[in-house]
Amino acid sequence: MTCGECEGLLGVYLDGELDPLRSADMEAHLLACPACTAAMERQGALKQLFVQAPYYRAPDELRRRVTPRKRFRVPQWLPVAAAIAVLGVVWWRVGPAAAPGVERELVAAHVRSLQASHLMDVISTDRHTVKPWFAGKLDFAPVVEDLSTQGFPLEGGRLDYVEGRQVAALVYKRRQHTINVFTWPGTGESAPRIESLQGYNVAHWAHGGMEWWAVSDLGGDELKVLCEELGK
Repeated sequence: MTCGECEGLLGVYLDGELDPLRSADMEAHLLACPACTAAMERQGALKQLFVQAPYYRAPDELRRRVTPRKRFRVPQWLPVAAAIAVLGVVWWRVGPAAAPGVERELVAAHVRSLQASHLMDVISTDRHTVKPWFAGKLDFAPVVEDLSTQGFPLEGGRLDYVEGRQVAALVYKRRQHTINVFTWPGTGESAPRIESLQGYNVAHWAHGGMEWWAVSDLGGDELKVLCEELGK
C-alpha cells in the first residue's frame, strides 16, 4: 500500500468500514510509515472533537422567529411522481439497474477468492483451455478473451455465485494486481461505469447479451481500459 492509497482510506479505516484484507494492509503500512501514522492520529483527534462537541439548544424566541408560520403542504402524490420520473430517466440513460447490494456481494467474492486460496478452478493463460472448461458447468457460454498484448494477461477462471446463481469468474492480471471479471447473461448495452467500494474499484457494463462486472484494487483508469477491451 502506498502513502497516497493510505491517505485516501484513513476515513473509512477510522470508521471501521474497511474489509479485513484492506484493514490488514492498512495496519501494516501504518506500522512502517510514521508520516501516515501521524496523519491518522490528526484525523482521529479531529473526529473526536466533533463527537465531543457540546450541543446547544436555540432560545425559544429564536426558534419562533426561524420557524415558518405556514407550511406549504406537498401533495402526497408528488414525491412518488418525482421518483418515477427519476427512475425513468435512469432507465433511459443507462438501462436496467443492478440489484441493490450486488456490488457488495461481488467485492466480498473478490476478497474471498484472495483469502481462501481459491482464486481459480482452471489455471491457464490459453482462452481455448479456459472457455471449454466452463462447458456443462454453466447454462451459458462465457466470452473469454486473451488480453495479454493489451497488458492484461488471462490467468484462468472459476465458478462463483452471485445473487443465488452460478456465474463465470475470469481472472486477469495487471502487474501485481488481480482482477476478477464476473459475467452472466443479461440484456441491453451500457458503457462501463466505475465506482469505489470498500477500497476496491468496481466496474459494471453490459455488452453482447451479457452482464459484466470487474473488481480489483487496480486504479480506475486502468480498470476502464480492461472493460473497454472486453466490450469490443
